[in-house]
This record gives sequence, structure tokens and C-alpha cells, in this order.
Amino acid sequence: MKKAACVTGADRGLGFFLVRWLLENKYKVFAGQYLEESEALEILNTKYKEQLVLVPMDIGSSDSVKCAARTIAGRTGHLDMIINNAGIIDRADDATMLVDMDDTAMARIYNVNTLGSLRVSNSLMGLLLQGKQKLIVNISSEAGSISRNQRINMYGYCMSKAALNMQSSLLHNHLRVMGGQVMVFHPGWLQSYMNGDKNEAAPIPPEESARKIMGIVQEHKTHMGMEPAYLDLDGNPWPW
Repeated sequence: MKKAACVTGADRGLGFFLVRWLLENKYKVFAGQYLEESEALEILNTKYKEQLVLVPMDIGSSDSVKCAARTIAGRTGHLDMIINNAGIIDRADDATMLVDMDDTAMARIYNVNTLGSLRVSNSLMGLLLQGKQKLIVNISSEAGSISRNQRINMYGYCMSKAALNMQSSLLHNHLRVMGGQVMVFHPGWLQSYMNGDKNEAAPIPPEESARKIMGIVQEHKTHMGMEPAYLDLDGNPWPW
């Protein structure tokens, strides 16, 4: 049975390079595509016509996720891995408690970063339970760590990632009794497009982060435990 995976936010950045790694390692990949056009994915699709399926998916919309899940179910009877990579930040979330906060922006961040991944995992759970690995990989952040927090702003983003970590724990408790697991990653400060523009100030190229994450994921059984693994790029445990 050919290994199969779904990756959200596959248009560019970390998601794109996670897709590329999976294709190079013989997975059939369902790439959740948010943008209407992605030249990088189209080029990849030309090279891996038999392995790559581009699936329109806005994880902020229940209808979009359900439609994507139906598309995926029409092309495969199983998934070995779900990688919940898609996420956003918002410049309006930079405010501290000393000024007016934009709770509309916070709600949008939470809807995508926390509820979005839950929608995807929920909609694809039937396929995941038919796979061998039964693995969910959630891309979180150091911002989700309560014990290591030193910030005074980005309430929406930090809370969304802390909630994603709790979601991961709930999912892991359920999956591990069925032979599956959840892994959570702090992917480093990436040159990503989370606010729409590429963050050139960040030190870590997304292809490096993708390679390191997938290297750890390959050894996922060694990280199996009562709690989900919450790791950095070097495989070190990150504090909840």
C-alpha cells in the first residue's frame, strides 16, 4: 500500500517544502492549496503527475475543508499522515494591553491556526485510521509554550498556538490507543509568508526546517509516549 499524506498550506514556504520532501520520498501527496494559483506547486505537479494531487483548501472555512476531504476520499482509501501546516499572523495582533486590541483579528487568527487544523484532522480522520502510520503532525510554535513565554504582545497568535497544543494532546490521547500519535513542532523562526509577505529577517530557510522536521518524523515511533511529542528542529523537547 503506497504511503499517502495530506499537507495544508502547501502553496509556498514550509508547506511547499514539506510536500516536496514527501514526494521525493515516494509518498502520494494531497497538497492543500489556499491560493488560486501557485507557480511552484504547478511546476512540482508537472514533475510528479502520478504522486501529487492539488486540492483547493481554505482551512478557515468548514465548507472548504469538507469539500477538500471529499476530493481526497475520492482519490485514496487511506492517509498515513496529516500535516497541519497552514497558519497566519496579523499585524493588528502586535498590540499590548496598554492600547485597544483588535479582537476581530484575534478571532480570525484563532479560526485558522486552531480551529482550522481541527477541521482538517476531523474531516480526514476516517482515512487516517485506515493508514499504517496514523500520524498527525501539527506545526505549532515556540509562541505556544506557556512556560517559556517572554512576550507582552501577539495575544491572538500565542493563544492560538497554545490552544493548538491542547488540541494536539486531546487528539494524541485518542489516537495512541488506536496505534497512532500526534507530533507537535516548533519549526524555528522561518522565512515564511504568514502575514502575506516573505519575512526576510528570519534566519531559517523553510527548506531547512522541512528537511529537519521530516528527518525527525521518520523516527516518529521513538517519540511515542503518553503525551504528544513537542519538539524543536534539533529534536529537543519543547516545554508546554
